[in-house]
Amino acid sequence: MELTAPRPAARRDADGMAVASFVLGLLGLLVLNLFLGPVAIVLAGLALWRGTTRKGRALLGLGLGVADLVVLAALVSMDNTVSWGLAG
Repeated sequence: MELTAPRPAARRDADGMAVASFVLGLLGLLVLNLFLGPVAIVLAGLALWRGTTRKGRALLGLGLGVADLVVLAALVSMDNTVSWGLAG
């Protein structure tokens, strides 16, 4: 069995996932980090697994997704509640 390079459409999909993970991870730092953080992590992992040409963007999305969850954990530990807001 011979391994072939991924099709251009699959590569484009992986690049889109990398960009989406970055955007969702960045947005998750401000709102809905309980939801957007894991989504960013999964999208970044899929983009890297599919061989994206935007590895830096996927790795940033992965890091931001993890940061979303860390920020949520820190804010929850300070408030002792799952909900938080920018206003305090």
